[in-house]
Amino acid sequence: MSHTPPPSALVARLQGFGTTIFSEMTALALEHDAVNLGQGFPDQDPPGEVVAAAHAALDAGHHQYAPGPGVPELRQAIAAHQQRFHGLRYDPDDEVTVTFGATEAMAATILALCERDDEVVVLEPTYDAYSASIAMAHAVERRVPLTPPGPGDLGAGWRLDLDRVAATIGPRTRLLIVNSPHNPTGTVLQEDELAGLARLCVEHDLVAVTDEVYEHLVFDAEHVPLASFPGMRERTITISSASKTFSATGWKVGWACAAPELIAAVRTTKQFLSFSGGTPLQHAVAQALPLPDTVYEELTTVHRRRRDLLSSGLTAAGLEVMEPAATYFLVADVAPWGYEDGESFCRRAPADVGVAAVPVSAFVEDPAWVRTLVRFAYCKRDEVLEEGLARLARLGDTVGHPDRR
Repeated sequence: MSHTPPPSALVARLQGFGTTIFSEMTALALEHDAVNLGQGFPDQDPPGEVVAAAHAALDAGHHQYAPGPGVPELRQAIAAHQQRFHGLRYDPDDEVTVTFGATEAMAATILALCERDDEVVVLEPTYDAYSASIAMAHAVERRVPLTPPGPGDLGAGWRLDLDRVAATIGPRTRLLIVNSPHNPTGTVLQEDELAGLARLCVEHDLVAVTDEVYEHLVFDAEHVPLASFPGMRERTITISSASKTFSATGWKVGWACAAPELIAAVRTTKQFLSFSGGTPLQHAVAQALPLPDTVYEELTTVHRRRRDLLSSGLTAAGLEVMEPAATYFLVADVAPWGYEDGESFCRRAPADVGVAAVPVSAFVEDPAWVRTLVRFAYCKRDEVLEEGLARLARLGDTVGHPDRR
């Protein structure tokens, strides 16, 4: 006897959003004791000074609600960070707000600024949290694909076609979301691309929302905030967090910096999402951000070395690797191993190979143009990467197996 499944209680606009692919791959990794090169979380602790600051905040009795905009010391530290690293001045009282991670900052921004049917332009591949927030706001997402590097030039990075961006902007366009350094490709937008985006924002009176969480994990390029371009300081909401910089993804301490009227809008929606929280961790990040350059440089050096380890290992195993300039992800093409579908590879690999990864198709609407591309995370200890590579190398040795699809 067949049974009709019960109707979903979820509103229609969110029914395309199930469990994220990152959680799915992590669950498969746990089920099959696989090396998890899928979900992007480090397997190392934050720097000792940062952990010590968290302990000190707990010992000091910081256990109650933080102010809605964030602990004043943290807002001051964020403003000082923006001035120190990017030459951008923000008033910590009126132009900085603290959020539960960058994801909440993005959601609060989109909910605050978009009316029903307003359009939001995003770059594709697109992090799925952007799409979900746009749907929750009853807004309309418009995607502009990045152009992947061609064969034989995989180190060139993915490029942005400004003409396609311009053609996507219409009378209902309200926001432009820019993720650079970019997840999943590891690309850092170049100065001419950013300058072009700035011109389009000014010309069409758009608000830019920039996701810069990987700002300190840049290896072979220079990260330049979009807010630093002419006409952009007053129309850009800059979002970042401590999670990636300090290997503290579980702390969920993020922030947004913008002109007073934009921050006031973000604070209005944010207060009804979480109000405030993570008080001792906010105090800890306030102590972490002013740490010497050597702390930032060491974290970057470690991730660069791990990138090179994973990249060279995958290349030796027969894959084509798109060398990332930043983040802690790299994209590789599994077609040389005989796979015609990266998602199929990723769903089978935890059981068949003992390695978890994420298909790039999870970041796009039409998977055809990235069908065989897979994202691997290298924010893992060297021995974990080496074990993952050993397992993948055995798979590479069996290329041509008749059962592979």
